[in-house]
Amino acid sequence: MFVSVPRDAGNIEVIDASDPSRIRLGIRADAGSEHMQWFYFRVTGVRDTPLRIQIENAGRCSYPSAWEGYQAVASADRRRWLRVETSYRDQVLHLEHTPEHDAVWFAYFAPYPMVRHHDRNAAWAMRPGVQLQRLGATLDGEDLDLLKIGDDSSDRPRVWITARQHPGETMAAWFVEGLLDRLLDPSDGLARSLCQRATWFVVPNMNPDGSRRGHLRTNAVGTNLNRAWDAPTMAHSPEVLLVRDQMDATGVELALDIHGDEELPYNFVAGAEGTPGWDARRAALQERFIQRWIEVNPDLQAEHGYPVDAPGEANLSMCTSQIAERFGALAMTIEQPFKDANNAPVPETGWSPDRARSLGASVLAAVSEILGDLR
Repeated sequence: MFVSVPRDAGNIEVIDASDPSRIRLGIRADAGSEHMQWFYFRVTGVRDTPLRIQIENAGRCSYPSAWEGYQAVASADRRRWLRVETSYRDQVLHLEHTPEHDAVWFAYFAPYPMVRHHDRNAAWAMRPGVQLQRLGATLDGEDLDLLKIGDDSSDRPRVWITARQHPGETMAAWFVEGLLDRLLDPSDGLARSLCQRATWFVVPNMNPDGSRRGHLRTNAVGTNLNRAWDAPTMAHSPEVLLVRDQMDATGVELALDIHGDEELPYNFVAGAEGTPGWDARRAALQERFIQRWIEVNPDLQAEHGYPVDAPGEANLSMCTSQIAERFGALAMTIEQPFKDANNAPVPETGWSPDRARSLGASVLAAVSEILGDLR
């Protein structure tokens, strides 16, 4: 038996792997930060072997309360990820699983490795009407890519989609994959209409460095990108500065920032109500957007979510608030669960890549609902 860490998005530290009935592991903290919760590792030589895995520093992770009701995912082929028996006791996360094959991968959520990111970007860039633009380099020298869909007609609303500022929130990448696969499907009438009515700017991965390093929440130097939108720098948050500069050049009417929430077992939308410039027009547009989305995909709900900021109390260092205030745009954060959607549970998989892709595809109907009233 051997426990190993994938070089792309992997995260685990081995304390003792000599006994399959008590494999002792720990999660590695993000570089330059105390954040940690993401894990992704492989165990080999364990066909038909009952595994008992202990992640011993789970109680010191960023969101220890999130382990309550959580189930880890496992896969033999890295395509289909199923939930495995998981419990949290005495500040230790316990995983139990008997693999049917020689190797099994375990993860906090289904990984979205950088190789898939590059493959999907290349495929999307080959579609008619799509431009792949390199905005610049990250601190590790990774390309920060933008996909632009449609032309620069001045009468078109500019729609911006950003995802995975927090690299461990891989459901955000699966969401964007579903959105782009549908948006670029020439056989989909709604998608064709949206490409004609708006100019789309999509950053599928805002944090390539953290993604490859197996971080939960930060980039290569420990910066939480979603707290850097008011004053980004090339030294600490080039990803945000490069994207925000491009937004300044194009303008923004609608922005969706895609995330995952460790604790809340729901899909929900968080708006920019607490920004100084928030107004009744955007409040009405946001309500229409959410209600239409729920109509086409009840995996989304509006009863559970974050508390709404009091007027003028929004944190302008956060993406959604900064874009709303900077551009007068309708800006929203989309949150998905690491667990399952309690309002629509699927116990075998919990919230999953397939469901995240479906949610991403369905958001196009909500965008279409309000697109004509954004300008």
